[in-house]
Amino acid sequence: MRWIADDVDPADRTELQRLLAEAMAGHADRADELAERMSGMPTFGTAGIRGPLRAGPNGMNRAVVIRTSAGVGAWLRAEGKAGAIVVIGRDARHGSEAFCVDTAEVLAAAGFDVRVLPRPLPTPVVGYAVRALGAAAGIQITASHNPPSDNGYKLFDAAGTQIAPPVDARIEAAIAGTVAAVSVPRSNTYRALDDELVRGYLDRLATLPRNSARELRVAATALHGVGAKPLLDALRGAGFTDVRLVAEQSEPDPDFPTVAFPNPEEPGATDQLLALAAETEADLAIALDPDADRCALGIPDGAGGWRMLHGDESGALLAEYILSTLDNDRHPDPLVATTIASSSQLESIAARYDARCALTFTGFKWLVRSGDGAATGLVFAYEEALGLCVDPDWVRDKDGISAAVLACDLAAARKATGSDLRAALDELALADGVYLTGALSPRFDELAMIGELMARLRASPPDALAGVPVRTEDLLPETDALRLAGTGVRALLRPSGTEPKLKAYLEVVQPVGAATELAAARETAASRLTKLRAEIAALLDHRNL
Repeated sequence: MRWIADDVDPADRTELQRLLAEAMAGHADRADELAERMSGMPTFGTAGIRGPLRAGPNGMNRAVVIRTSAGVGAWLRAEGKAGAIVVIGRDARHGSEAFCVDTAEVLAAAGFDVRVLPRPLPTPVVGYAVRALGAAAGIQITASHNPPSDNGYKLFDAAGTQIAPPVDARIEAAIAGTVAAVSVPRSNTYRALDDELVRGYLDRLATLPRNSARELRVAATALHGVGAKPLLDALRGAGFTDVRLVAEQSEPDPDFPTVAFPNPEEPGATDQLLALAAETEADLAIALDPDADRCALGIPDGAGGWRMLHGDESGALLAEYILSTLDNDRHPDPLVATTIASSSQLESIAARYDARCALTFTGFKWLVRSGDGAATGLVFAYEEALGLCVDPDWVRDKDGISAAVLACDLAAARKATGSDLRAALDELALADGVYLTGALSPRFDELAMIGELMARLRASPPDALAGVPVRTEDLLPETDALRLAGTGVRALLRPSGTEPKLKAYLEVVQPVGAATELAAARETAASRLTKLRAEIAALLDHRNL
């Protein structure tokens, strides 16, 4: 009853009152739902909070956003940043506009110089804005590629990077110490930014291409998110003018009506994009996720169709391109980074260019802090889940739009010489071997089952996978993960941080001799990956508990 009385939103109060009445009337399912909603605030974990749009402390709603913003303000003051600039942006999801206003009003009342982006814009624009304006923090209201029923609150620090421990725990403590939402002061004295900052971001992207070739036809989709116009503006500013958008997905729509799940990795999400690419005889296909911080690439498959590249393939292509065109005077000791869940091919690519390569835990909060902790010399970072950071000097996070610009630059350069990205992948395989990756994510009915399974695997790990002896490395206490690795075989197992799933990241590496052996090597690698997948699936079968 206390939360209901303290809620600032009349509709949310009514929603909880109705749920409470139904629970008191004896509806057990409603009682369970009420208990779950009142079980505590969303965890302030990777970059921020994210959850379903619903009333109550365990959801995304105005009361939660107001208290979270009050906690962020308290944390910033404790860090000696009272009165500093804070940048706030939003996507076009349900609730984003109201949450953005609430956040701005709370931080303005707390004495901060609050600057709000002029309209729904991609998440990377906030990361850029923090660095461009010298802000103490940046906040983006977004749930990225989550379902339409979700929203979230993403926080960047003064470097424009996602927050990392122990900051998250400090902010959670500050949130817990705030007053009720209805009592949090608010003010409308924040400042709305104009398009000058957005133009600065786009102007920066126009400097990323490494070559002058611009003949390229591109098919693209924003998956009903906020990336369509910024992507068009960025590509045109860089000289790529032949761009065709999937019309049905180009305008922001919080219901994401044409896709079951607005994530380019999901089966079916890019069907319309690939159809457009085939119809228009494009050279490259580009899919952004709804807040445009992820970028997926599609290419002709050589058999008359199209396929989307895996995140590791895109990462390898862009890493090779960046390192091969690097200005050594500006970057005498370059660093590239990826996560332990991504392909190990980046290590091989880096070695060929005498570059450092860092492996981190999953998440860009770790990737951009790799190396010496400040990521000195960082020129590129990626993770297999379509996250690409190609301009860490200005956006120290994944940025789908800057990645798209550089991918077009690479594709145009290849086309100008009569080549393409398929040929580039072949060249990488000849240089480094065939690297094939895959993933499994079995879902469990109870979280406790995941812990039991991880404990069993730690106690009795397999001694061979896909016919290869493996050793087991337990990554506790740094992270809850197991790495099983042998010659040319690897499996990384970890519980999901956001869902009741256990995630397995798989990789096989097959050496290649001559170009004439490439097709056979790929067939062998695919067979080995299939065998590895089957064995890991059996290991993770909950019926074995």
